Amino acid sequence: MEAQYILALDQGTSSSRAIVFNRRGGIVSTAQKEFLQIYPQPGWVEQDPQEIWSTQAGVAVEAIVRAGLNGGSIYALGIANQRETTIVWDRNTGLPIYNAIVWQDRRTANFCDELKARGIESNVRAKTGLPIDAYFSATKIRWILDNVDGARIRAKQGRFAFGTVDSWLIWNFTRHSMHATDVTNASRTMLFNIHTLDWDDELLEELEIPRSMMPQVMPSSVLFDVTKTTVFASQIPISGVAGDQHAALFGQMCTTPGMVKNTYGTGCFLVMNTGDKPIESHNNLITTIAWQIDRKITYALEGSIFIGGAVVQWLRDGLRIINKAADIEGLANSVPHSDGVFLVPAFAGLGAPYWNPHARGTLFGATQSTSSAHIARAALDSIAYQSFDVIKAMEADAGQLITELRVDGGAVANNLLMQFQSDLLGVDVIRPCISETTALGAAYLAGLAAGYWDSIDEVQNQWRLDRRFTPELKSEEVARYRAGWHRAVSAAIMWAQPN
Repeated sequence: MEAQYILALDQGTSSSRAIVFNRRGGIVSTAQKEFLQIYPQPGWVEQDPQEIWSTQAGVAVEAIVRAGLNGGSIYALGIANQRETTIVWDRNTGLPIYNAIVWQDRRTANFCDELKARGIESNVRAKTGLPIDAYFSATKIRWILDNVDGARIRAKQGRFAFGTVDSWLIWNFTRHSMHATDVTNASRTMLFNIHTLDWDDELLEELEIPRSMMPQVMPSSVLFDVTKTTVFASQIPISGVAGDQHAALFGQMCTTPGMVKNTYGTGCFLVMNTGDKPIESHNNLITTIAWQIDRKITYALEGSIFIGGAVVQWLRDGLRIINKAADIEGLANSVPHSDGVFLVPAFAGLGAPYWNPHARGTLFGATQSTSSAHIARAALDSIAYQSFDVIKAMEADAGQLITELRVDGGAVANNLLMQFQSDLLGVDVIRPCISETTALGAAYLAGLAAGYWDSIDEVQNQWRLDRRFTPELKSEEVARYRAGWHRAVSAAIMWAQPN
């Protein structure tokens, strides 16, 4: 076992990644490849499922080869994936019937309004822990069945399979023999009852989705199957699967109720471990399943922010005021503050705790002296402000104040952002040595199920601190910034209202 490793796949919104980990939880090698984002109409976001599969399979092999290993050196395989992204494929051909509809996609927002008008939202939330929103998979499945010729008839005949990206990868790695998901991904579909741990027939009927399309639901840390594809020369156990944010919570070792992590990726995702009982949110957060290990379910509260690091991509690709994402810190740091400029990056609507699908990105407070540096600073600030709003909602729901925030994701390398986040919250922000906590969580889940690690206590001891950010700004200055941000959000929501 000493010469064997865990392979973790981190299938994200903009790229497919693979990381090989050793027994100490250290990174041995990595590989990554971006793939195409498709925008057929404003508010629509799609991806090619075949490209998701090919890039993920490709980087898996690349990471193994870069480490000087082969498939026989891999003890187990873990999968973490972008959640809610919806794929429907033909069981006979194995081919998708439509592009993957990405979690950011808002095409079903009006249909969600119709569902709310039917008065079923309280029932949906009670069963699934989720509000009715275009973010989740259910209405995306419904849209595909309604808009692909002949799809609904063939779905009723049992010919189609639905899956989030984890299911799609498992299906392909097992050469079409395993149609499964784990409880965390199932809990993001708006069709899964988080109390009975089964697909909910009443909700399936409400959305006219055949139960035959749904994957088998399994724990997050268990043997799913072994790889049967020619991608690897030898069969590798697939033994850990979780949605990316759940995997990151586990990778951050937030295993005690009350611990919170924030992943700063394309969006931002704050998740609090709430233990063995689900906490119903009264502040527009999501009640979800953190993971299932053995027979034990751990629940969580989550706030999802649609536009986090994506605001930096917008500065780079849309406004072209930076050449690469890493340039933003230097540009934003060239001014002491945003000089009263606030950016509400509601490019895909506002997520938690507002849940307004009709809001759009808005810039406030600009003057003739506003420079690209001020806009860059406002963009970075917006990531921290949105996270602050979710933390406050989380504290209210849980009935306790957080004492620290563990952080991960690409943007945590930005010291300016991390310091401002600490200032806003008034608590320490803690960055671990390994920021690849999503992949690490998937590796831990896979390794625990396969016996590579003996216990959670063993992997808990592998967590290491890189840097601790402590609050520096005066409280009155922070209060002024918060007030300005909330004025900007209120104005953006007002702007989104129909005339």
